[in-house]
Amino acid sequence: MTIAPDSERRGADHVYRAMRDLIESMDDTVPGKFEITKEGIVHDMAAPVGPHELTVLGLRKRLEKVMPEEIVAHTEPDVEDEPEGILRRPDVMVIAEADMEDGGSFDPRTLIAAIEVVSRSNPDNDWVGKTRDYPLLGLPVYAVFDPRTGTGAVLTDIHSTPDGPRYATRKDFVYGEDVTIGDWTISSENLPLYGD
Repeated sequence: MTIAPDSERRGADHVYRAMRDLIESMDDTVPGKFEITKEGIVHDMAAPVGPHELTVLGLRKRLEKVMPEEIVAHTEPDVEDEPEGILRRPDVMVIAEADMEDGGSFDPRTLIAAIEVVSRSNPDNDWVGKTRDYPLLGLPVYAVFDPRTGTGAVLTDIHSTPDGPRYATRKDFVYGEDVTIGDWTISSENLPLYGD
């Protein structure tokens, strides 16, 4: 039996909607955060306090000091591309305040940058999965801060590859160096590390 493309797309839409409904029902009852990727649901058990959240807070504050008033560093947003079947929740997203007015999930193509603080429980989600998904969603800048190692990277310059859109440029850094995210440079000095 052959499935026509329209039927296949409706099936994919149905599966995505079912996954979306499932994670919405679990958001307030199960700790951590849930995201939807091309491979299915990802559960990240990021601790609600400690080095992860202190890093998120520090990055947001540092960015907002150097960005113009109409640009914000927003935390815990939903970024969704329903046709692609992807829902991600960056730790910090850089976006124009005017692009936040519609409510609901944000269109990933309105973001200036996405920033992730690597989770101790699922580092591949940030280093592998989001490195694949964010260029697919059209996010021009993806910055990763890793409290496990005191290192990170800023990925830019989306280009086409046989495996789909990917970032062409990766600039690695170690904590203590200045980091440029989009048009703004912040210090990564004194960001907390995960303890043993």
